[in-house]
Amino acid sequence: MKALRVGYVTGALLGALWAVVAFITVAVVMSFATGESVRPSGSGAVLVGAIAGLVAVRWQNRWLTDGAALAAALALAAVGVGALRFGEDTAMGLRAAALIFGAGATGIPLVRYLDGLPPGALTRHQFEGAVIRALMGFGYVFFTAIVVIPFYVMVMTSLKNQAELIANPLDFSIDLSQGWGLFRSYVELIRDFNFGRYLWTSFYISVLTVLITLAFAIPGAYAVARLRFAGRAMFSRSILLIYMVPMIVLALPIYIAFSMTGLRNSIAGIVMIYPVTTIPVALYMLQGYFRGLPAEIEEAGLMDGLSRLMVIWKITLPLSLPALASVSLYVFMIAWNEFLLAFMLLDDPSKFTLTRGIASLNSSEIPRQHLMAGSVIATVPIMALFLGLERFMTKGLTAGSVKG
Repeated sequence: MKALRVGYVTGALLGALWAVVAFITVAVVMSFATGESVRPSGSGAVLVGAIAGLVAVRWQNRWLTDGAALAAALALAAVGVGALRFGEDTAMGLRAAALIFGAGATGIPLVRYLDGLPPGALTRHQFEGAVIRALMGFGYVFFTAIVVIPFYVMVMTSLKNQAELIANPLDFSIDLSQGWGLFRSYVELIRDFNFGRYLWTSFYISVLTVLITLAFAIPGAYAVARLRFAGRAMFSRSILLIYMVPMIVLALPIYIAFSMTGLRNSIAGIVMIYPVTTIPVALYMLQGYFRGLPAEIEEAGLMDGLSRLMVIWKITLPLSLPALASVSLYVFMIAWNEFLLAFMLLDDPSKFTLTRGIASLNSSEIPRQHLMAGSVIATVPIMALFLGLERFMTKGLTAGSVKG
């Protein structure tokens, strides 16, 4: 370990590891954006990164580090050991652009990761600081990739036609010259597959689920947080036990019970069963927030002659709006994305929710771009809703976590 605590050694190793990450990222981005064959080469990337790391430690200069990375990438490519490998018909301009992006993605972060490292012996603080910064950078790239790449593939596939998918299923570039024709799959979904109805059904089922959940969760959470009764502590600890039971375990009993009572294949049955999965988590979230509210305010309301229900309505709920907004958003997302119960209980296409409708597109008779377009339609509204209300959700989830 002491041998690693030398500036040049640490710089070369972190540079080599980061260059591999950078050139893999550039290769993936270029392949998806252009449809060309661009692949990373581990040996070439390691050499480029090691050289850039040594320069970054020695001079601590961004431009010198970028220049060294680019010069190394070009020199290695010239001798056949490049950090990126290309198809035979890949244009020279695209090759040069990929190498420039790879060198920049290697050199620019390295100067930040190796900031302040002397060429010689390092203290434990200096060594661990450089490693932690590099790991944070890797974490950002990794988690961004696993979120963005599937969504990008989904969107690009939905914008293609059948001939393009058959010609090259792995080509995720698009032809912008088609104009509005790119969205033909979305038009066909709304026109021919009743996706407008599926959207509306999922929307009002989700809204009803939110209202029913709040109607039960608010008084239940308030009772646990404020009232004293036998078994209160046990009830408080066991609220999430129902939520922890896998839904697949309950699927068969629910199917049998709903079939016997005539609730299967009905919207009423779905609206009845969805709150069963959301009320426990809403109870758990709201009771923590209610406990954080000052009890003296409610006691003052009781002394002024308000009933307990009026105290909840006029005092507790207005103070709990951030928590109610976060719980509502969370419950709405659960109901919007729920698939198992809808798939099990709904057979009539006129009553399909959005997730059930998307599952019906998973057929060899339906082009794949329609399935991807349906997935985009299901994802974008809930993503926009979350991003628009994220500040309320964050505030509601953290409020009440510290009492006093």
